[in-house]
Amino acid sequence: MGEFPVIDWVEADESRSARWRSESAASPPGRVTLADDRMTADTAYRLACEGTALLWRGDFQNARQLQQAMARRIDRKPRKAASSPTEAFHFHRQFQSLRARILGMLLLPLEEDYSIPLRRSPDVREACMEAYGPADEPSVVSLRELLGLIGAHEWRKKGVEIAALGARIHPCYGVFSPLRGEYVGLLAEAPLPSLRLAFDVGTGTGVLAALLARRGVKHVVATDQDPRALACARENIGRLGLSERVEIVPANLFPEGRAPLVVCNPPWLPARANSPIEHAIYDPGSRMLLGFLAGLADHLEDGGEGWLILSDLAEHLGLRSRETLLAAFDTAGLKVLGRLDVKPTHPRAADASDPLHAARAAEVTSLWRLALR
Repeated sequence: MGEFPVIDWVEADESRSARWRSESAASPPGRVTLADDRMTADTAYRLACEGTALLWRGDFQNARQLQQAMARRIDRKPRKAASSPTEAFHFHRQFQSLRARILGMLLLPLEEDYSIPLRRSPDVREACMEAYGPADEPSVVSLRELLGLIGAHEWRKKGVEIAALGARIHPCYGVFSPLRGEYVGLLAEAPLPSLRLAFDVGTGTGVLAALLARRGVKHVVATDQDPRALACARENIGRLGLSERVEIVPANLFPEGRAPLVVCNPPWLPARANSPIEHAIYDPGSRMLLGFLAGLADHLEDGGEGWLILSDLAEHLGLRSRETLLAAFDTAGLKVLGRLDVKPTHPRAADASDPLHAARAAEVTSLWRLALR
């Protein structure tokens, strides 16, 4: 276990240890106590707030109920009053981080084969295999993370219906799911400058590359630097029967060469990600956005177009201004040929109880058609 983080605890007067698993890259807790069905939610909540992790030895379903009770106690806490949308965003992120930390203190053991040695436990072996790879030793994981693995496994089996594609995309664990289909619809509407070749920069699940191929583009080169995304995209492209038209390659942004169409849907919010999984949402310093814009000149053919798919949520939150975005176009030597807009249709846009409701209600997602000046 020397190459992996290890969690230590005392049980039956003996020192125990196991591999610590955390996809959020959280450090193993320094204080661990055993807990079972006799522990009350108030006690569990107090210990978790104090930084003591609870290694569960009771019934699995009771652990889920305990976590829900702890979550209710967190959610009842009064929120800080914000004086601006930007402050509301930062307060919301702080609350999310605190909530994740507290709920992450409820831990479960996993056997060498990823089975859970607790009463009424579900079979999570396949879900863990998809996320962690082959099992080889006992480990400990937070119940919160394990439930995320289970949910991702079910999404992967069921898939997400993409109306513009007329098919389902099956997201893998750790790869951003295209649940917000309105941005995919924009790609389906924009006039294609060429059917010969297109680049899809940061392909994720491969949904945009698949749609380009379905629209008639003869060769699509889709890139990503995340091994999980590359594997997920290959799986989806293969399932859709598009492997001969879509090439998946590892790259930091662009593949080699130039194309008449280069597409990118970067993370929409210029803020720090709290875990590796959040990198599909948060782009610190707008690094991917600016990298895409700066590199277009070297990867667009004469007369070609760069399509940037971007929400203006960051503008409504005060994280980036429209002037800053337009200035970035200008700095990169780009001009705007046109823009397609769509309002979000996801439930949170209509949820007045959401701390960021005002910004979400005003949000517009755009496909910017860019060309070299």
